[in-house]
Amino acid sequence: MLAVAGVSGSLGRAALLIGLVGAVFGMFASVMGTRQHDEKVLRLVPRFATLCVIATVSAFVCMEYAMITRDFSLAYIQKVGSKSTPALYNFTAVWSALEGSILMWMLILAVCTVIIAWKYRNRLIDPLVGWAMATMFFVCTFFFMLTLGPANPFGKGAAGVLDGPGPNPLLQNHILVVFHPPILYVGYVGMTIPFAFAIGALITGRLGEGWLLETRRWALFSWGFLTFGIILGGWWSYEVLGWSGVWAWDPVENASFIPWLTGTAYIHSVLVQERRGMLRVWNLSLLIATFSLTILGTFLTRSGVLNSVHAFSDSDIGPYLLTFFGVIVLVSVGLIGWRGEKLRSPGTIDSPISREGAFLANNVLFGVFAFVVLLGTVFPLIVEALQNRQLIVGEPFFDQLATPIGITLLVLMCIAPVLPWRKASGELLRQRLFWPAWAGIAALVMSLGVGAVGLAPLLTFTLGGFAAGAALRQLALATRRQGLRGLVGRANGGMVVHIGVIIIAVALAASNSYTRSQEITLTVGKPAQYGGHSFEFVRFVEEKDDRRISVKAEIIIDGSGTYAPAIQKFINVGQNIGTPSVKSMFTKDIYLTLQPPVKVSTNTAKIKVFIKPLMMWLWIGGGLMGVGTLLAAFPGSRRKPTDPVSAPIAQEASA
Repeated sequence: MLAVAGVSGSLGRAALLIGLVGAVFGMFASVMGTRQHDEKVLRLVPRFATLCVIATVSAFVCMEYAMITRDFSLAYIQKVGSKSTPALYNFTAVWSALEGSILMWMLILAVCTVIIAWKYRNRLIDPLVGWAMATMFFVCTFFFMLTLGPANPFGKGAAGVLDGPGPNPLLQNHILVVFHPPILYVGYVGMTIPFAFAIGALITGRLGEGWLLETRRWALFSWGFLTFGIILGGWWSYEVLGWSGVWAWDPVENASFIPWLTGTAYIHSVLVQERRGMLRVWNLSLLIATFSLTILGTFLTRSGVLNSVHAFSDSDIGPYLLTFFGVIVLVSVGLIGWRGEKLRSPGTIDSPISREGAFLANNVLFGVFAFVVLLGTVFPLIVEALQNRQLIVGEPFFDQLATPIGITLLVLMCIAPVLPWRKASGELLRQRLFWPAWAGIAALVMSLGVGAVGLAPLLTFTLGGFAAGAALRQLALATRRQGLRGLVGRANGGMVVHIGVIIIAVALAASNSYTRSQEITLTVGKPAQYGGHSFEFVRFVEEKDDRRISVKAEIIIDGSGTYAPAIQKFINVGQNIGTPSVKSMFTKDIYLTLQPPVKVSTNTAKIKVFIKPLMMWLWIGGGLMGVGTLLAAFPGSRRKPTDPVSAPIAQEASA
């Protein structure tokens, strides 16, 4: 372990040591108190959780203080700090590299742990809750050990260093760096809560529906943050990287998408267990897979094994994360095998054409999708390890396999909302699918009318209209019965989420299939035409400060509105970063990038123009998914105003 330097380093390391002690004692208090039914010991659990969160907040504050004061005695500040970095990006630099990102992970994990400890402080005597707390403290212990060992942010740096390069230029080029990583981490770390209760259910053998009621909102909460984090990541990619896209199947993008897929499957599948007592193994497996995949994603992102615009540099953290991942998987699978007899479902699927059958098909499709993305992501690592040769799995692989899976999921979204439980008759389906089918036909006619071509995009537009019709039918029936209050609740909030997903699917199909681009050389005073739009170059604008040199080309689009694509050179690292400029409209975006080399002394500028249909609808769809998640988090008006979790847990315990 590295020595520490400076007051910030000493205090930060001391805080992490105190946090580790709190996590270890909290874990033992949870285990011993639960095994011995000792309420006195269990009352200590929330206090140990509080100690962990105070320690972690203190360490994080020390790190921020060291960054703000430019304490270059610390190796981490030498790596990501700089005297010329603006205050905002200097603040976010704390989570811009490996050690700081693990510290932020630890902070969020400690907050989750203390929330659960105090929320259930009067029910810790319940073995299910006690073992769940022990699991959370175990995870805390591991991450505290990381921050004190291979991911130590308070290690001593080389003597005599008075300045540093600052954060990666891509992480000091857009305001979204303030929001995207923390929100994504909340989504990752929040999955620890339902995972912990799943482990508690397996250990106690209480595998009915009680533990699901404890965790469903936590799972939905975490899934919502993970969803929003991924959407913000796509927006950041679009606004910063200058390639006009939002998703490139980058390995680190995939590392967040894979647990999102399994988490989405769980959010759907859990309804079947609550309603019919079925799919117990599926639900446990999906929760365990989601948490395990967040750990695997952390390994892929932070071990240096992958080359990615998002990935961190080489580090010694990889073996620790991989070992922890292996332990989680082995213990979880062992517990499922041990409790195999108790996991038998009391009910069976009466007919594949039922809501249960649709949810099972949904699980299979999301599972296959997650496996395909995982295989494409890790396969190059496997080949390199076994054959010592490098292999690249690119976008064509993912696109060819993801497209049919995505279209099949849209088919399910067309049918599942109208299916009843147990069994559906042909007459019932004809009645309920009548208007959604007409919505699909209308979407196809409209698509052909505006000149859309290609089998995959036309299928997407048609099925999107069909699925939107099914979701809107459900919402119309709910609001007719209960007014706007009918929109609140999991079922109807889920339909709003479905509409957001459909909008995103349609926008992606349109932008990926019909984007046009062209390089144009513009001369001052001589407008050029492309894609039905005019582009006039006005002038170059140079800006320089201690951090970067920026050259902007002012472009007037269609005679009004000035846009300024730029190239920036970050002085400390000598790296050129292109910054696009975007004119957003409801039907399309006009996306401009400035092409090198740039000669300011001339009157000409070379730009690349992308005409991208329906891009704004990606962000609208993401916003609707967020609204739907909030609506789904609250109980519907038909729900009894009683404690939704204590009664089932008590009944299960007495049984």
